[in-house]
Amino acid sequence: MPRSTRPTSTALASEGTRSLGDPYLPTSGNGGYTVLHYDLDCDYRVSSNRLSATATITARATQKLSRFSLDFAGLVANKVSVNGTRATHVIQTARKLVITPALPLDNGAEFTIVVKYAGLPKPVRSQWGEVGWEELSDGVIVAGQPSGAPSWFPCNDHPSNKATYSIAFSAETAYRVLCNGELVLRTQRASRTRWEFESREPVATYLATVQIGLYETMGVSQSGVLQYVLLPEDLRSNALADFEDQPQMMALFERSFGPYPFSDYTVVVTDDELEIPLEAQGLAIFGRNHIDGVGGSERLIAHELSHQWFGNSLTISQWRDIWLHEGFACYAEWLWAEESGSLTADGSAAQAWSKINRLPKDLVIGDPGSARMFDDRVYKRGALTLHALRTTLGDDVFFTILREWAATHRHGNVSTPEFIALVETHSPVPVRSLFAAWLDQSSLPKLPKRTAR
Repeated sequence: MPRSTRPTSTALASEGTRSLGDPYLPTSGNGGYTVLHYDLDCDYRVSSNRLSATATITARATQKLSRFSLDFAGLVANKVSVNGTRATHVIQTARKLVITPALPLDNGAEFTIVVKYAGLPKPVRSQWGEVGWEELSDGVIVAGQPSGAPSWFPCNDHPSNKATYSIAFSAETAYRVLCNGELVLRTQRASRTRWEFESREPVATYLATVQIGLYETMGVSQSGVLQYVLLPEDLRSNALADFEDQPQMMALFERSFGPYPFSDYTVVVTDDELEIPLEAQGLAIFGRNHIDGVGGSERLIAHELSHQWFGNSLTISQWRDIWLHEGFACYAEWLWAEESGSLTADGSAAQAWSKINRLPKDLVIGDPGSARMFDDRVYKRGALTLHALRTTLGDDVFFTILREWAATHRHGNVSTPEFIALVETHSPVPVRSLFAAWLDQSSLPKLPKRTAR
């Protein structure tokens, strides 16, 4: 493709930035536009890890644009057009696709980008390890958090730009393919099958996924929210035992957080071992090592399910607020332990407090820094923040706040100041000092005494 010449000052003045300014991922995301919809048409060969695809991206300019960029890594763009006309210049770097359309785009204009691309997808290297597209021993897993989405499609890779998706994926017929959203069509032709999915609720790029494997389907619940497990056949008996309580978890979380925000919920269990389970929108992914038949991953099953509310439906606008995902999911573990008769939330909080108190006091969970945003102390201390709030306000007010939080921002983006502002509208006592102590200081506060139920 032709390379860009040096832009004029006019072009620079109307060029979208190649970052959304998030200090945790300063090279991710792009300015000047917002994506409204991704239409991904993908053809994949499992045996050779060969992907050929066309991404049709509908976006809206937020300024006059003479040039803009997409996040894209490891694959080769063969043809790029904007509004049906081939782009004047396209520059592909290691992490960006920089596009100059034939005609400038007006502020507020809706436009369509078509990128045809191919290659051998692989994970994106990051300070948190390799993320994104990953080959299994026989299949594929995509785990995009926080910066792995560009490993398989061009995108505006930041959680603040959620969009709807249409994903079509063709693969060998022996394999089961699962993507986000509702399966709307499956077509078999010769030895290949095409799977088509629609996500009508907006999805953050890091939560967009494709899972491919030799899986069979196991129903978990056919009443209320439909729940399934895709898994290797030899794990069925263990999985039946391990996921037996998931419908009760769903019921607890719907009482605590409000209605489940999607149409169904599917867990994928890979034939490979995985270090940790992972969430994506409408689904979660576990390794075979997490399925033991004796409930060894019970808390993790609860944790991943709760992310459908906190992380997937409610998604942070900036990565510094990651406690709003992980602290809430960790607290959901404690709620389930309390519901199932294992340990009260007070007991879980006391255990977590004692553990954290033995660790260095050098982390501020309201802004932990990019290198430590997945530190276990962010999870546990985030949950302790919620428990301190619960013991201060009492159960009625606390759970009213959680349900209103989930309802008000359903399928949207959230921030810590917004959560604090909501709490203040319900709290009979000042709470700013409570949040400041737990979120903005490295020292560990004492847990408040329970004053109400």
